[in-house]
Amino acid sequence: MLTDASACRVILVAERDRNVRDLQSFALESAGFVVAFVDDGEAAFAYATANAAALIVTEILIPKLDGLTLCRRLRAEPATRDVPVLVFSILAAATRAEEAGASAFLRKPFIESTFIATVSALTKVQDHVMAVVT
Repeated sequence: MLTDASACRVILVAERDRNVRDLQSFALESAGFVVAFVDDGEAAFAYATANAAALIVTEILIPKLDGLTLCRRLRAEPATRDVPVLVFSILAAATRAEEAGASAFLRKPFIESTFIATVSALTKVQDHVMAVVT
């Protein structure tokens, strides 16, 4: 079971690509975060509504519930409304991510320094203004 302090460092990642998950896991754990992975949007929503997370990272192209729909549902749910969401996708969809309520958007490929800087900033920011990093 996570303590309150460790729950504040949990990053929920919804990503179907095993290689990207491995890169994210290594980078996030090296930066001191606890990582929880799910393969699809429905599992991400279920996890997020049942567990505390400092941030949710989602790819758009995930099964069962795409990342943008996930983001909209998270924003509509009182328990997850204020949890920052980072959309990290191969698609050029910054505007669509913003419209869905994302806190930030990063376009793949994975660049560790940019990814960790964005995650760190989002886990410290309470006012979730959309940020686009290219």
